[in-house]
Amino acid sequence: MLDDAQTPDHVHAPASGHPGGRAATGRPPVAVGEPVPDVLGAGWTARTIHLRPDAQGEAVATLVHREVDPVGDGPEPTSRRAVLYVHGFVDYFFQAHVGDAFAAHGEDFYALDLRGYGRSLRPWQAPNYVTELAAYAEELDAAVALLREDHDQVVVLGHSTGGLVASLWAHARRASGPVDALVLNSPYLDLRGTWFERTVLTRVIDVVGRPAPRLVVGRIAEHYGTALHSATGGEWEFDLAWKPHEGFPARAGWVRTVRRAHRRIARGLAVDCPVLVLSSDASGPKDRWHEQLLTTDSVLDVAHIAGLASRLGPDVTYVPVPGGAHDLALSPEPARSRYLTEVLDFLDTRLGTLRAP
Repeated sequence: MLDDAQTPDHVHAPASGHPGGRAATGRPPVAVGEPVPDVLGAGWTARTIHLRPDAQGEAVATLVHREVDPVGDGPEPTSRRAVLYVHGFVDYFFQAHVGDAFAAHGEDFYALDLRGYGRSLRPWQAPNYVTELAAYAEELDAAVALLREDHDQVVVLGHSTGGLVASLWAHARRASGPVDALVLNSPYLDLRGTWFERTVLTRVIDVVGRPAPRLVVGRIAEHYGTALHSATGGEWEFDLAWKPHEGFPARAGWVRTVRRAHRRIARGLAVDCPVLVLSSDASGPKDRWHEQLLTTDSVLDVAHIAGLASRLGPDVTYVPVPGGAHDLALSPEPARSRYLTEVLDFLDTRLGTLRAP
């Protein structure tokens, strides 16, 4: 897990201050490619962040950017606030409407596909697999450093496992203050499961996960992804090679580091920026088809999220979204708009309004 004493030596902590906001991270310690057209189409670009090789070999992350809408014939406008989105497990960034909403509000929107996910997945990699969540600090540090070069404020928005990763990272980097606010969309703060899974099986995997990290110990249920996708009656289009309905194998090494991170959350963090935590107002069954797959959280237990939110730091706001899906941004209306409104209002209140109404 990503914590003060366990941050890898090769991860560069944020450095000097930045006018108008919190601390800057300095220039990224890794090579970053030039922007190229993104798979989302017109108005979107992607940059490859070349990371240090890890246990699986060469690794990259991908920084996706929604280009700022031009104003007349003048120079491209810039926003003093950047939002960096971090996806969940069996996921990647495809929610273009989220970028559009932030851009309309005045933010400069970015998204990060972590190593082994989506745009960053390479043929030799086991998808979505690491044995230490701390590994993701490298791409988070690099992405935030890039954003700090051109923005006074940086907000990190993490969904599900991305919310877990972002919380631990913000806690570990709190002395340097790389972000001005943290927003968590249904963060994965604890395991939803039976007593046996949460205790006995967790202990077994903690032992087995070290010598046999690639051992497959489970998969996610396919029902939620199927309900989302347009080809199976849903509202959304996404690449099934990067986000398959049946998921990717959950391997022992990955489960081990996630469960250790959950224990760290339970002990309490000290994230020192304003934190907004949002979830659905109810959980639904995760292991079967039901009519409320997209109007409840059918992946996580919202009681865990509500109960653990206050342990992230001293300044946490929790908001339940009635009728929300696990990914609140993919909820049916009116929950989707309610979610986005709550986030934008929070940023206006805590960080200042960017544009006059």
